[in-house]
Amino acid sequence: MQLERLLRNLLDNAARHARTVTGIAVTSDADGLARVEVRDDGPGIPPADRERIFERFTRLDGARARGTGGSGLGLAIAREIAARHGGTLHAAANPSGARFITALPHAR
Repeated sequence: MQLERLLRNLLDNAARHARTVTGIAVTSDADGLARVEVRDDGPGIPPADRERIFERFTRLDGARARGTGGSGLGLAIAREIAARHGGTLHAAANPSGARFITALPHAR
């Protein structure tokens, strides 16, 4: 259920900020990690904020309007869930929009 919440937080965030397109890719690597990448074509995340957005109650200026919702907790919660499952979550560079990558160990 926690992993479902992690994915729901990322997908809801992408849908909220996308102009027209969201995408998800799931891969499995020989290093024993499953990777989930969630992308959107929205305004993106400035490099200086890519770590800060995982702090509780952090909302970037463009996300502060009441109509866009969000409390600034979703990404912090998603990262905590990934860590509890032995994984990681980070915001990566993307030429257009936001890109989040979570890596989780394969189930045994």
